[in-house]
Amino acid sequence: MSKLETEDALGINGAGRTGKLTLWHHVARKYFSKIVVNFGREVGTNLEAVCSLIEKDSTYGSLHRFLFGVNAEPCVKIVDRGKNLLEVAGVPVTILQSARNPKDIGWRKYGVRIVVDATGAFNDPTRPVDHPQGSLRGHLEAGAEKVLNSATFKIKDKSQPQPQDAVTLIYGVNHDVLNPTQHHLISAASCTTTALAHMVKPLLDNLHSSKIMTASMSTVHAATNSQSVLDTVPKAGARDLRRSRSVLNNIILTSTGAAQALEQVIPEIRSIGFMADSVRVPILTESLIILNVTFQTTLEGDDKSSVHREKLNKIYAAAAAAGPQKGLLCYSEDQNVPSDVMGMKAAVVIEAAETHTRTGFVSVDLAQIPGMDPEIIQHLDSGIVKIPVTHAKAFGWYDNEYGGYTNLLGDLTVHVHQVLD
Repeated sequence: MSKLETEDALGINGAGRTGKLTLWHHVARKYFSKIVVNFGREVGTNLEAVCSLIEKDSTYGSLHRFLFGVNAEPCVKIVDRGKNLLEVAGVPVTILQSARNPKDIGWRKYGVRIVVDATGAFNDPTRPVDHPQGSLRGHLEAGAEKVLNSATFKIKDKSQPQPQDAVTLIYGVNHDVLNPTQHHLISAASCTTTALAHMVKPLLDNLHSSKIMTASMSTVHAATNSQSVLDTVPKAGARDLRRSRSVLNNIILTSTGAAQALEQVIPEIRSIGFMADSVRVPILTESLIILNVTFQTTLEGDDKSSVHREKLNKIYAAAAAAGPQKGLLCYSEDQNVPSDVMGMKAAVVIEAAETHTRTGFVSVDLAQIPGMDPEIIQHLDSGIVKIPVTHAKAFGWYDNEYGGYTNLLGDLTVHVHQVLD
C-alpha cells in the first residue's frame, strides 16, 4: 500500500457511474488522505447498501478483485455508523446524504479543497450561487477552492460568454494552461472529447500532418444511463426521438458536442471545418472513434504523398512513446475488440492496423479565390491549379468509463491540487 501524499480531503459530488469510478480511482491511487462522497439522498435502507454499491460493479466486477486480484477479500467496511464513515481499500471515506444543492454540502467542515462534481446537473458555469436549481459555484461557497466538472460546460444563455474563472482542460493536452489564481471552475470535458483531443493533438503538432483542411469524427459509443432500457414516451419538446428507444437491442444515432468542446481545448480547430456525430450501441463500456481527416499535402520524389499510412502511424507511435501524451495515448498494432482494452489506462488506443489514406487532386479556379491578384493569374498557363490532398482514416478505442475518462479525470484532479499551494 502506497503512502498517502496529502492530508487534504477530496470531495466527490454524485455517485453515479463517473462518481463511483472516481472513488475507485482515488482509493487505488492513495493520493488524498480521505475522501468525502455526497450522495445527496438516502441509499437503500442502511449503510450496507452504500457499501454494496461501492464494492460491486456490473462492468468491472468487484472492487477488491479489480484492484488486488482474484484472491483478494472485500475491501469496503463500516468504521463508524454514527459518522457514516467507511474504509475503502484502506482509505477513510465519509458518506453524506442530506444536501443536494452544492452550496449546502459543507465541504469546509471536512477539509475538502477540491471537489469533483460528477452529477452532470450543474454544467452551466454562468449560474449564480443562489440559483434555485443549484450551481457549480455552490461548491466554492461551501468551502472548496477548485471544482472539476465531469462533463462539458453548457451555457444555456448563448449570449453569455464563458466566465473568466472557468476553463476546459484535458490532461496531457492542455492541462498546463491552468492558472490557479484565475481558474476555479474546471471542465474535464467528456470521455469522447478526451479521446478525440488525444488523437488530434499529434497530427497538429507534426509539420507534415498539420495542414488539415477538414475533419469529421464518428464515435461508436457504449450505452449510458441517459438512455432508456425499454422504449419510453419522449419528453415534451424532445427532438431526438431515438433517445427514448430501448438501448438493449438498437443502434441509436445521436449527437455529440465533442467538436465544439474540442475547440475549447485545441483552439486551432476553430479554423477547420470539423463535424462530429455519435452512434450508441448496446455494450456496457468501450467506445470507438473513427476519425476522418483531409490534409493539404505535397508530393515527394516518388510522387508519394507527404502524408501516408506509415507516416501517420509513426506520428502516433512517437506520441505514445515520449512527450506529454506518453502513457495516455497508446499505440497498438494488434487487432483489438472492445474487451481487449476495457479498463486499460489510456485516453485512446490507436488501432494502427486500420489506419489508411488515399491521395487525389483538387482543381482550384484561382479566379474564384477572394482577394487573388488578377495579374498573378495572367502569368500562369492556366487559372486552374491542382492541389494534392490526402484523406486519412484513423481508429481509436477508448474506455469511456474507468480506463479512459475516469483515470484522466483523476490525473487532472491531482494536477489541480498540486498547483494550489
